[in-house]
This record gives sequence, C-alpha cells and structure tokens, in this order.
Amino acid sequence: MSESIIEISHGFFLEHVAPILARDFPDEFAQMAFGVWGLGSEALRMDDEYSRDHHWGLRIDTLMPNELFQSRRKAILEALNAELPSSYQGHSLGEQAVSGAGINPEPIESFLARTIGIDHPPDTYEEWLGIPEEDIIHVINGEVWHDPLGRFTAVRETLQQYYPEPVRLRRIAHWCRYYSGMGTYALKRAILRDNDYYASIAFGKAIRRAVHLAFMLEKHYYPYDKWTMAFFARLPRLYEPLHHVVDEAVRPATGWERKLDLLDQIADVLDAMMVADGIIPPHPQFVGSETSGYRLMEWAYYEIIRKLGPELVAIIPQWEQIYLEKSVAPFVAGLDAKTWQAALNLTPISE
Repeated sequence: MSESIIEISHGFFLEHVAPILARDFPDEFAQMAFGVWGLGSEALRMDDEYSRDHHWGLRIDTLMPNELFQSRRKAILEALNAELPSSYQGHSLGEQAVSGAGINPEPIESFLARTIGIDHPPDTYEEWLGIPEEDIIHVINGEVWHDPLGRFTAVRETLQQYYPEPVRLRRIAHWCRYYSGMGTYALKRAILRDNDYYASIAFGKAIRRAVHLAFMLEKHYYPYDKWTMAFFARLPRLYEPLHHVVDEAVRPATGWERKLDLLDQIADVLDAMMVADGIIPPHPQFVGSETSGYRLMEWAYYEIIRKLGPELVAIIPQWEQIYLEKSVAPFVAGLDAKTWQAALNLTPISE
C-alpha cells in the first residue's frame, strides 16, 4: 500500500521544515504545533483518486500562540518560502480550503473557534452541546508530530475522552426525538398521503439520525456524512446487527413501505441497546399505529429527558456546521473569480 499524504507530509516536515525552524527560529519552534488535522479527507485518511482535484497535496498544519502569530508569522513564512523546495516526492504544497497554502500558521484559538466554535476545550455542558459533532473530528483527526508546549495535544485529549455522560444522554434524547418525530412518523404520514417529496426528506432525516444514534451509543464521534459509512463499519457492537438493514433501506429500489419497516427494525435494535446499557429501563413491547407509525424512539426520549436536570433539558444540541461557515464565507468573499472557479473545477465555456 502506498504512503498516505500524511506520511509524505511528515517526511517533508522532518527533512525540510523542522531543520529550518530549529536553526533560525528555535524559540518560536518550541512554541509551535505541527501535523495534519482539520478539514480534508486526507486528515481522516479517507482520500482517494477523487480527492485530488482540489485542496490536496503536501500539507503541514501549524498552530502557535496568538501573540507569536501576530509578531513572527510573516518572518517565519518568508524564511520557509526562501528555502523550501517546490515539491517533495512528486507532490506540491496543497491549497487548503480556508487558510490558503499548505503551510500557513494560525493561532490555536482561531483554529478552535472556526471548528468547534470556542477557543478552548469545552468545560461546561452548554459548551459541549454547542459543538457540532462532526467538527470535533477536525480537532482530533490526523496526527500531531511536534507540540512541545502540549497545548493542542491537551485539547485533543480532552475531546478524545468523548462527551461527559449527561451530555451524551442529552444528545441521544434529542436524536431519538428527531429520528421518530421528524423521521419515521413523518414518513408514515407521507406514505399515507402519497407524498414522495416529503417521504424523501423524512426518510433521509430518519436514516441519518439512526446511524448517528449508533455512534452515540458506542461512544464514537461520527464524521461528515460522506465518510459516515466507512466509520460505521468500525463500530464494535452495532455495525453487525444494523449494516445489512441500513444497506437495504438506502437502496433506491427499496419502496417506501419497506423503508419504513426497516427503520422500525433499526429502532428495535437501538432500543434494545439502550435497555442493555441502562440508558432506559426495561419496558413492555409496543406496537405502532396505523396512522402514526412506530414511535418507539420517542419513548426513549421521554425516559431519558425526564431524568436529566433542567439545565440540560433547556439546551438544544447543535448539529449543523455553523462555525465553519463563519470562516469560509469571509475567505471566499476575498477571492477573485478565477481562483474560486479553479477551486471548484469550473471551466468557463468560450463564447
């Protein structure tokens, strides 16, 4: 198997970048963190031949204290640009989606704010619940090669411990409510009304939240939707009973009634796991309604939500990537049209 871009970038760092910084900027080098993390399929080791048409190549993600960023970033980059080769093992520096060139230092506080929305590790339930889960992946993915101060490593270690249990339960409750109320219940009503548009939306919401719930029950963070199935296969307990059900449910040829039946089967598996793990108490078996469907997950929602304190009940978990947009929008607004067309692989048609 060929080396990943992470290994190749690590070699580039050890052979070229680190020696320059250790020689010319030893004090600064001792305060900086280097590695690969953040946005991009390569940081998840999920890049393939399709990943290479934009924002791909050698990359060295770099974090430093804000005061060092303000005073020394320009000098450091000028020194690196003067000595670094233009390519390494046939790879050039990639253009990153937000920050620009493949080596572009930024303050650790800035990186955290544009990923998890706060400039420090979460230390309250509200801060934990305000972070979109797939953005936590951007902080803990990839590798850290050099971090003498240990600041970034400490942030990663805090997040890698997974959610505090009350936070996990609040998130599970929320996803149960939406899996059922906005998913299977809505799909049942769409089928009854012969509304394919609504059925498509309701099914998509339900199957997405079903798989998310499997991750939460296993205490594994889920990534972006396009990589979820690859990570789903790593779940030690729930992948085996669920993957064949999920696979059939998402097939285009599977009809709406069968999709709904499969979602109900998933609900039974998730419910049994919650009972086995002590998240909810044992309960009688239920049957659904001819008009409302099988709203089993909302029973779990009730059982969980009523045992949480009012400070948790009042917080709505965040699940959309709002912080990323805050950084992407100004970045894109500052680009010229030709640069953005190239990033999108859009080729103007000659008149």
